[in-house]
Amino acid sequence: MSSVLIDRLVDELGYENVSLDNHDEFIAEAGMNVLFFPGDPSTVKDATDVAVVLPELVQAFGGQLRPGVVRDTWGDGKELKRHYGFSAFPSLVFVRSGEYVGTITRIQDWSDYLEQIDKILVAAPRRPPGFSIPVVSA
Repeated sequence: MSSVLIDRLVDELGYENVSLDNHDEFIAEAGMNVLFFPGDPSTVKDATDVAVVLPELVQAFGGQLRPGVVRDTWGDGKELKRHYGFSAFPSLVFVRSGEYVGTITRIQDWSDYLEQIDKILVAAPRRPPGFSIPVVSA
């Protein structure tokens, strides 16, 4: 299911619609690429809130952020979510010139976004967290 606010990012603001077909090309671009994973807006209550905040963040950081939207939650989005290892929607995944830098999940206070993104912009690339399964010995 889609949302007018999420569709607006691609249809009106020109953010790239990212899928498995163009993901590698999208994240390889120089600079800070931001993948917006809204999740299903019918079940993820913050999905449309982040869709409204994202253009404001792009503007606040003066063109330092290049946004893309992963609208397909269950197909390509599920595989890309697994690749980046985050567990909650909505998420903003930051990839600088092809290298993972960090993720911000759920809606945040404006000041928290600004602080976290300031840190992400200067952070060293690292490996995406991935999912871990606790091991219990008997």
